[in-house]
Order: sequence, then structure tokens, then C-alpha cells
Amino acid sequence: MSTPPYMLTLPTAHTTSVVFASPHSGRDYPAALIRNSVLDELALRSSEDAYVDQLYAVAPDHGAPFLVANTPRAYVDLNRGPEELDPALISGLRRVDHNPRVSSGLGVIPRVVAGGRAIYRGKMTLGDAQTRLATHWHPYHTALQTLLDRSHAMFGAAILIDCHSMPHEAVTNLCKGAKRCPEIVLGDRFGASSASSIVDRVEAAFVRAGFETARNTPFSGAYMAQHYGRPSRGQHVVQVEIDRALYLDETMVRPNADFAQVRARLVSVIAEIAEIGRSESALAAE
Repeated sequence: MSTPPYMLTLPTAHTTSVVFASPHSGRDYPAALIRNSVLDELALRSSEDAYVDQLYAVAPDHGAPFLVANTPRAYVDLNRGPEELDPALISGLRRVDHNPRVSSGLGVIPRVVAGGRAIYRGKMTLGDAQTRLATHWHPYHTALQTLLDRSHAMFGAAILIDCHSMPHEAVTNLCKGAKRCPEIVLGDRFGASSASSIVDRVEAAFVRAGFETARNTPFSGAYMAQHYGRPSRGQHVVQVEIDRALYLDETMVRPNADFAQVRARLVSVIAEIAEIGRSESALAAE
């Protein structure tokens, strides 16, 4: 890859325990991936949380670091564990315990993109898979843990806002017959990854900005929330999913006419969330 696996933007003054991260908005597609795939680049991008990094780009202006993946999700999924390797894609790999994500082709090196479309013509070697993890997965997670450790050392707690987007279809399928569908889904693994007081304040920030919200359904949080969410140790993770249809032409994977308006609405949300990390009550949460 021509660029590093991530981009880190630090605030001029680090004033909050909140860290923003976008692990799925990477769009630096290697020529080798496109060459070896049965899909074109537009199809590969269907799994991408496209332009989420631009929606949250003002986070450093509010005193919070912002870690953004350059690595595309179709190449390495940074929101999976390094052990979630797929024997249907990687040769020389012993079959492991059943993992629904891996079985469906959505392991740490995905076999499929959205809609279950296969990425590759054949298998890759275990050595190639391990090289991808060494050059993309591990550097990103080392950087993320360093940021969380630094926030915890400075403020007594660390709050990770794990920024994602969700296909509009996932939301409409969920709320058929309902008057309004959620535009934002907050995931805390049903209370396991964050203190409820923090999630309450994150949700209130979105509601004040006029967004319809829901919690944990259909997305409660994956590896980031499971691995980094340790409320008892003062390390909290809240996954934020935004409906792509609000800001994105999903077919062409490009910003739609409402992109600037949605980004402007999120400015106040980001500011309020950053403020949570300055609050003594949040830092003292269970």
C-alpha cells in the first residue's frame, strides 16, 4: 500500500478523555486487491463506511484525537479480532470453533462484501494473511490502545467513540410498520462496554441535534466494543452507527445532496460528546 494503514489527527490541546475512531472508512484500495478480485472497486466499496471520517473530522477542534483507517474494510476488517481467520478463504488454516462472522465470510480478512458477494477467485496463503495483519491490523490497534492509555493517564478514564455507518436497508428491515426508523444506533453491548451514564449523554447529544436514536438493535458493537470496553477499569466504548441514506448515495458510494447539512448537525453532537470527557461525573462512572 502506498499510504500508512491509518491517519491520526491530534488536537492542538488535548482536553478530553474522549477518543474518536473510524475503522471502516478507509478507501486506499491496493492495486493487487482490485487485480485479484472478481469485483470492481465500486463493488468493493459497498462494505465501506464511506466518508464517516469526513463527518467527524472536526473532533480534534474539540480537544479529542481522531484515528482514521486508511486500510479498506474489504482488505482487512479492523473491527474483527486477529484470530477471526476464515478457512474458506485462507489455505493451510485449521478449522476453528464456529464463529458466525467468520462463517458468513466477514472475518478479519473478509471473503465477501455487502450482499454476500465473493471478493476473490480463489484462496490466499496463511503467510499472506499474516502479512496483512502485521502491516495493517496491528499498527492500527497499537495506535488505538496508545491513545486510550494516554487519555486514561491524563483524565482518569478513556471513552472511545467507535464511528460507523449502517446500510439503510438494515434499518428499514428492522422497523417495518413503525412511524419512524432510527437514524443513529448506539451500541454498548447491552451495557457491557460502557457505563450507562455515558451512553445516556451520548444519546442525548444526538437527540438534541434532531436525530432519531435506538440502542443495540440491530448493531450492539463488535470487536472494538468487546475488546476495549472495560467500564470497571474506566475504559468505555460506545459504537455509533449512522444511517448511510442520510448523507450518502449508497449506489454510487458518494456524498449526496444532504451531506453538508448532516455534517453540520454533527458538529454540536461532537462538541457535546467531547464535553462528556471533561465531566467529573462521567469520569467517576461505574
